[in-house]
Amino acid sequence: MDTRQERSGAESRAANEQEHRTQVSDTTARNRRDPASAHIAPFQIRGRFLTALALRIDAEDDIDALYEHLDVQLKQTPQFYDEAPMVLDLSNAPGTTETGRLRVLVANMRRRNLRVFGVQSGGTVSQDALQELGLIEVTPGRDAPSPEDRRAKRRSRLAEPEAENKVIKGQVRSGQMVVAEHGDLTIIGSVASGAELVAKGSIHIYGRMRGRAMAGMHGDETARIFCQKLDAELIAIAGLYQTSETLATVSKDGCAHIYLEDEQLRVEVI
Repeated sequence: MDTRQERSGAESRAANEQEHRTQVSDTTARNRRDPASAHIAPFQIRGRFLTALALRIDAEDDIDALYEHLDVQLKQTPQFYDEAPMVLDLSNAPGTTETGRLRVLVANMRRRNLRVFGVQSGGTVSQDALQELGLIEVTPGRDAPSPEDRRAKRRSRLAEPEAENKVIKGQVRSGQMVVAEHGDLTIIGSVASGAELVAKGSIHIYGRMRGRAMAGMHGDETARIFCQKLDAELIAIAGLYQTSETLATVSKDGCAHIYLEDEQLRVEVI
């Protein structure tokens, strides 16, 4: 084979390779322009737990007294309420469901840096008014169970799925939320202010507790909270809670045991 034939064959192969690369490049470009070709959804929907405060209005005829007492509470525990999501419970104050009064109430709450996002028992508030105020209608939360409810829960425990306890080793930082949906929660480390612990069962903290701990989240009044050093913003069992101002008399140097007895939240140093 002479030199001209070799050169012609090489040029032919080069042209074929260039054409193949062009075809691949065109296909890739089309795939990039066509979202369906990539099979990647542009969003995801996931469930999230949200802890919100519910402020029940009990003095609609003396709204100034409400603001006065609220300001005292905010000064005593500012870190607990600051920027906390809040629902207004209007079940005992039907007069506040009037759009004008509700607008003033919401404005005063937000002026105090309370993030009001919903109303409860506001059945007479129109959807247009809720949308105007940036609110949603929230269904009532679960109250502490009655004795008959507790007996029914005990009978149904045999049918419940096996407990799934969760153990976290290390510090729980501010803004983090740790949930044990089907069992107990154990933290081997400290819990910072602004952190939240939520468990279906009991909560054990081997360290200083500065955040919020909510045990028995499905109404289990036999749940308990244990921690080495109690300096919490909030503790709760089956919906019954105490905040830092009522816990101030509890020693912060000893191990604490929190439990329910006679429908009351008890805190003892052990």
